[in-house]
Amino acid sequence: MPNKPSLLVTRAMPTDVISRLKQDYDPRLNEDDTLWAKEELLQRATGCQAILCTSTEKMDAETIAALPEEVKIIATYSVGFEHIDLAAAKEKGVVVTNTPDVLTNATADVAMLLILAAARRAYEGERLVREDKWTGWKPNFMVGTEVTGKRLGIFGMGRIGEAVARRARGFDMKIHYSKRQRLSAEQEQGATYHETLEAMLPHCDFLSIHCPSTPETHHILDKAHLALMPDGAIVVNTARGNVVDDAALIDALKSGKIAAAGLDVFENEPNINPAYRDLPNTFLLPHVGSATVETRNAMGFKCLDNLDAFFKGAPPPDRLA
Repeated sequence: MPNKPSLLVTRAMPTDVISRLKQDYDPRLNEDDTLWAKEELLQRATGCQAILCTSTEKMDAETIAALPEEVKIIATYSVGFEHIDLAAAKEKGVVVTNTPDVLTNATADVAMLLILAAARRAYEGERLVREDKWTGWKPNFMVGTEVTGKRLGIFGMGRIGEAVARRARGFDMKIHYSKRQRLSAEQEQGATYHETLEAMLPHCDFLSIHCPSTPETHHILDKAHLALMPDGAIVVNTARGNVVDDAALIDALKSGKIAAAGLDVFENEPNINPAYRDLPNTFLLPHVGSATVETRNAMGFKCLDNLDAFFKGAPPPDRLA
């Protein structure tokens, strides 16, 4: 690009991403990775034609309305876009893009990690060894739940859900799924379709959540839905934290209705419900579903592909608004 567009980068990015963006953009970087308040973000955006943000920046209607007029595009370093008010962006004439496809395998890997870790009581076992409290083998010691051959319900059978299903078949799990539209027989690969979450839950020894965060899915896994699951089932979430009603899940974990949970995402993260930390039957990760070198680079490159297209006058491939 002959005249490099000015680009505000709201968080510290991988080295390879920074190297590439410096070739074609005049960047304003956040080298100390400080989480900016809205006022500072708006001030730093002055004079910038584009913003490369992440899910930690809340681009609500008020923020977007206050953006400098020169800002023409927001590229979010995420698949999810609930942190951006798309209607407000469209009204202001600001293009918005995201990074689909590149997170699929990394997130599916973490979902399987959570399934296995929750089922086999990984947190409890690791803690015993690390704290030198392991006293030896016993027949009833650290007995968990077998994964092989069990029924796995997938709520939200998109790209990541399908990738989890492929991995789970390696453990001979029987796949059930629920989404708005049924997959083709080729995509289903023998999985059982349920029109509603309510219809699927009684068939779930394990539940893996992969739906987007929407008003309809907010706290959808609540007390009533958990009651539909078999006793001793296991819940895994790598989607969005607000899909789960924390109080309901915590009560179910305490009562034993739900045997264990593996969670990589939380409502109000990183300020999670502290009751989770006191439960031995939870395996908790700090939102690392996409945290591989390959994936985080690919996310950044996806943002830049969209920005490149926009500034060359072509349609950004991952345009949301």
